[in-house]
Amino acid sequence: MSEKEADAPSPKKKGGKGKIIVLTLGLLVLGGVGGGGYYAYSHGLIGGAAHAEEVSGPRLVPKSEQKRVGASGEGEHGEGAAVGAKPPSGSGGEKYASNYYAMEKEFTSNLQDSVHFIQIGIAVSTPYDDTVIENIKTNEIAVRSAILMALGDTTEEQVFTSDGKKILERRLTKAINDTLKEKEGFGGVGNVYFTNFVVQ
Repeated sequence: MSEKEADAPSPKKKGGKGKIIVLTLGLLVLGGVGGGGYYAYSHGLIGGAAHAEEVSGPRLVPKSEQKRVGASGEGEHGEGAAVGAKPPSGSGGEKYASNYYAMEKEFTSNLQDSVHFIQIGIAVSTPYDDTVIENIKTNEIAVRSAILMALGDTTEEQVFTSDGKKILERRLTKAINDTLKEKEGFGGVGNVYFTNFVVQ
């Protein structure tokens, strides 16, 4: 080989590195737009109401959206409530609204290792929308059974003291939530309250 041939630059392929850079940048831009579009769609930023309806399950209800009963007992805007009036607010309190549901029938059960029995009425509260209450109504037989099982494990000592009754409220809350999780995949009951409580 002569010196001229060795010193001569080798012929370059046109656009080799340039095409790779352009293709790489193009893929990055498309990936970013696609990823951003997916993020916006999945978070309800685009897609309108049709996508918003796809999200199902219980939704926490802020206090500002709480249903209020007016002086006439006719709901948020009864005769006693001014239309557009905001509910009175103070400092403190819970962040989410309480949605209440009183179970229609009372519960009667023997106490554990006792000749006494208990008869109670209960109501539940949830910070979620009506989905949790609908789940309770749908699975009422299973929920009632779980409550009766929990009552059957209750001792005399628990029903005669305030602390014992609070423990029973927590046990009933857990029994209801466990049943709802099993049947619907979500509990959502925050508290159980006694509307009637008799020991005989």
